[in-house]
Amino acid sequence: MTGLAILDVARDGIFVFLKVAGPLMIVALVVGLAVSLIQALTQIQEQTLIYVPKIVAVFAALLLMLPFMGDALAGYMTRIAARIAAGG
Repeated sequence: MTGLAILDVARDGIFVFLKVAGPLMIVALVVGLAVSLIQALTQIQEQTLIYVPKIVAVFAALLLMLPFMGDALAGYMTRIAARIAAGG
């Protein structure tokens, strides 16, 4: 396997990682910002209050996006297997 092929596989892997993990991270960020804003507006400074809404939102997003994530990972694995079968 040449260096160019290795870089191509690594770049493809990074893009797949961003496609799979990115939406969940954005959901966690938005929920965290919303809860922090509510905490600031109501002056409730409970540190543990942010975890439950964030966990519920990320879990719901995971359930909704699981088919897309599975397809992205399966497509990546198919491309890797095709490269291995082709000999590099």
